[in-house]
Amino acid sequence: MAGRFRPLDRDGLVTHLADRVRELPGRARVLVDGPPPAGPVPLATTVAERLRAAGRSSLAVDADDFLRPASVRLEFGHTDPDMFLDGWLDEPALRREVLGPLAPDGSGYVLPRLRDTARDRAFRDSPVGLGADGVLLLAGGRLLGRGLPAELTVHLRMGRAALERRLPADLAWTAAAYARYEAEGDPGGYADVLVMSDHPDRPALRDT
Repeated sequence: MAGRFRPLDRDGLVTHLADRVRELPGRARVLVDGPPPAGPVPLATTVAERLRAAGRSSLAVDADDFLRPASVRLEFGHTDPDMFLDGWLDEPALRREVLGPLAPDGSGYVLPRLRDTARDRAFRDSPVGLGADGVLLLAGGRLLGRGLPAELTVHLRMGRAALERRLPADLAWTAAAYARYEAEGDPGGYADVLVMSDHPDRPALRDT
């Protein structure tokens, strides 16, 4: 793994990412990838808040609000690692409703949420307009290596031992799947920003 890491606190990471985004001209799509204990969604939400405070329209979207219906997602059971890695996310919906609209020729209107997985039914959210320089931060696990369009990619890497300590009991089975995602896909190898997140409040940063 090339590059040096430097330690910083969570606020320093937010500042760094907000600064990186501000360097991007026009509309920007940012993927914040990492397992739930690494906090990709809270991180993306805080970065979006920081950007809005600085005058740039921004929206954080939780990828788990764009999962496929339970009848498809859980076809092979609730703990199938292959489906978890490759079949849970509704990629066409993410491209159509979230990432496509922020392309240079897109409408600029992003759907914040698609499906309530707890009730297995659609949300009734209206699209949100982000303007000519809007920023979309899509956050969640298993986002990299899919060819999702983005101007900046961030990977929060958490080792398996840390994952096993921090995952809730009902998600403990996903630790092996996330370890496989790291080993087979090497998301940190090509992310623009790699953050070592075994201790989320004391991350270490490598960016390119």
